[in-house]
Amino acid sequence: MISLKIALRFLRSSRGQTMLIIAGIAVGVAVQVFVGSLIGSLQTSLVDATVGRSSQVTVVPADSSPTIGGWDAMVTRIRGVDAVKTVSVAADSAAFIDKSGRTASVVVRGVNFEDANGIYRLDDALYEGSLPQTSMGVLVGKELKNDLNLRLSDTFDVITANASRFAVTITGFYDLKVASINRAWILTNLPTAQSIFGFGNNVTSIEIQVKDIFKADKAAADIEAAISDSSVKVLDWKTQNQQLLSGLQGQSISSYMIQVFVLVSVVIAIASVLAIKVVQKSRQLGILKAMGITDRAASMVFLFEGLFLGIGGAIGGVLLGLFLLYGFSIGTANPDGSSLIAIRIDYAFIAASGIVAILAATFAAVLPARRSSRLSPIEVIRSG
Repeated sequence: MISLKIALRFLRSSRGQTMLIIAGIAVGVAVQVFVGSLIGSLQTSLVDATVGRSSQVTVVPADSSPTIGGWDAMVTRIRGVDAVKTVSVAADSAAFIDKSGRTASVVVRGVNFEDANGIYRLDDALYEGSLPQTSMGVLVGKELKNDLNLRLSDTFDVITANASRFAVTITGFYDLKVASINRAWILTNLPTAQSIFGFGNNVTSIEIQVKDIFKADKAAADIEAAISDSSVKVLDWKTQNQQLLSGLQGQSISSYMIQVFVLVSVVIAIASVLAIKVVQKSRQLGILKAMGITDRAASMVFLFEGLFLGIGGAIGGVLLGLFLLYGFSIGTANPDGSSLIAIRIDYAFIAASGIVAILAATFAAVLPARRSSRLSPIEVIRSG
């Protein structure tokens, strides 16, 4: 195609200008990739730190009763909901612990450890000892261990609201990365907690993690419909954490605004440079038109230029953006070598950024292309 050949010739004839435009597009794409990926990774890390190791949808008693009966059938129905990933039940209540005259207010939580591991990742959180294998064995959090100077196999008393005392033995220590939880929760198996608090076979909550954390509200509605029991109510983390959601939405909006302004700047810069190039190449275009090239073919020259500039800039920008992300990850590493923010590479987002840059560069060439199509060969050659 004659337009394609002319576009390539024009680009090669002004190598410095061509490389400058490609560099400008590349910087714009790199900013989009870096900012978008960084904010996305920050949001993922923030959500994971706040609700990634906790219940995202929780079924609790709806009335004055502190416990849920008939929970086995509810769990079966909940597991049948497509959005559900993990289900675990818990029996918990407030209590005091007494260790050689030193006391602390805690929450004793009984769980099925195999199910609870899918929510709290206890295999990773357990840093000393082992899970309770027998009745009256407990796990203690890192902060509570340090506060009371506890050791493995230590025994202390759990004192309930009705002043009943139960001796329990420490089998392990955990760290859920939240100091308030580490200081407050005493974890044990479900039958032990039910026995201590006299719950019988009842539980106090059904805890659920869903496949898409940002669709927890929709999953909660589906779970509520599946349970169809007025004695319980279904809560989701989004409803309970409106401030966190507002912060995440604010981050997303700021990211989009930065990307839009960068994109607009790139479009204006390309359009301006190509418009100048129309003037610079007007004599050549006039001669080509006099030789028979059509107005449409003349327009296509600049559209092809925009396309090639966009492709070059997109490739360079994606590579530069990934390099910036890698440099940021290395430069902000913690003293132990772990990353301050776990960078999450979203290949779909990166590909979309590159495609948008190519489309924007091609769009930026539309006005110069229209201008070139209106050039009169006689007037251009006459004016020199």
